[in-house]
Amino acid sequence: MLRSILDNFYLLCGYLAATFMVGIGVCILVQITWRMLGVTFDATEASGFCLASATFLGLAHTLRHGSHVRINLLTSKLPKRLQHSMNIVNCLLGSAVAGYLAWNVILLALQSFNFHDVSPGLLGMPMWIPQAGAALGVTALAIALLDELLWLVAGGESRCETEDEIGIDAPIA
Repeated sequence: MLRSILDNFYLLCGYLAATFMVGIGVCILVQITWRMLGVTFDATEASGFCLASATFLGLAHTLRHGSHVRINLLTSKLPKRLQHSMNIVNCLLGSAVAGYLAWNVILLALQSFNFHDVSPGLLGMPMWIPQAGAALGVTALAIALLDELLWLVAGGESRCETEDEIGIDAPIA
């Protein structure tokens, strides 16, 4: 039950990230269209907020699908048991850093909400709105890393790895 809740949460974050990417495209198209009609409309700020939300919201989903960039040149040469230990250490450090970042971004969003902080651009958008997207995304990443850490400590194989696509360290012939 908890597994399906977490997987659906990661998937929801992925869909939200995709929605914000569409938002970037919409902002750009609206800005281009209005400019062609002779009206000045600055959507750069909104596009930047959508980019921040899309970036952070996509982290957990990307991690669960093994799509983060991983450099395995050294770890691939290690024995499987040591690779497993390295994955545990990586998830432990990653979840600690992501948790610390999530805590501080949540505090920043709450502070912006309490002080009624608005963006400095033409839109004057409340800053807690884009910060909330970043906070949710970093929190989802911390949860995903902690989820993976608990899985690895329980003896499971890493669920975040995919086969090397280019095989850069494999022999050619």
